[in-house]
Amino acid sequence: MLLSTTAFAFMNALVKFLIHFPTFELVFFRSLGTLILTYFLMQSRGVSLRPNRPFLLLLRGFVGVTSMSLFFLGIHYIPIGSAVTVRYIAPLFGGVLAVIFLKEKIYPLQWVFYLFAFAGVVLIKGFDTSISLFGVAIVVGAAFFSAIVYIIISKIGHQDHPLRVVFFFMGIATMVGGIGSTQNFLLPNTLDLTLLLLLGVFGFFGQYFMTKAFQQGEASKVAPFKYVEVIFTLSFGVYLFDEVYTFQSLLGIAMVISGLTASVLYKERKNRALGS
Repeated sequence: MLLSTTAFAFMNALVKFLIHFPTFELVFFRSLGTLILTYFLMQSRGVSLRPNRPFLLLLRGFVGVTSMSLFFLGIHYIPIGSAVTVRYIAPLFGGVLAVIFLKEKIYPLQWVFYLFAFAGVVLIKGFDTSISLFGVAIVVGAAFFSAIVYIIISKIGHQDHPLRVVFFFMGIATMVGGIGSTQNFLLPNTLDLTLLLLLGVFGFFGQYFMTKAFQQGEASKVAPFKYVEVIFTLSFGVYLFDEVYTFQSLLGIAMVISGLTASVLYKERKNRALGS
């Protein structure tokens, strides 16, 4: 999971560095690199491209690219550490949607943890005029669509191979990003082209190592380490982009991370207690 968070943090830093490129162009290159790597991995493992749930795969792709586009757009307006933190409130929306569409149970104390995390998001913005309310709203939108992705993937279940799910997502994102960037495509120089392609490479390995982590370790022990991405990304923001975080913003980030981590650990403990 630490390898995954490192890869995603590098990807986030590259997005910030390449922020002068249009959002759809960033989406295109981020998706293209991962699409190519995923295709070759599928071929090496004999995973068929033929989908079992084509409608859900297409829906997951379009919802996913909406979330990605909003997140990349939001980085234009707020520090990358704050953007990554706000995006992580997706489990809050996911919990609400899971109750409605999947009939899952959310324990009362989990709602307290979710509200604590959401209060952290409010604190990140607070009265800090350096953080754009519009930017925060955009990333909250990205988190909401990310939560919808969780629901769709739950519906897909084991009926489609994880690599096939990623391939369809990246294929649709590449298509949407390509079409969206035709009107204002910015021709990259050699360095920028290399960095744009690295977006997809870091994105691929971030996803790959995260999947391996959940396959090899217990979710309650592995999931909290996912939030180390916030710390890595925030550090990049401070040392590479001279971003400034107030005490209030850092407190809000800590509240989001601790609230969501507590929710994961509490749910796992309750499920074990009920199971025993």
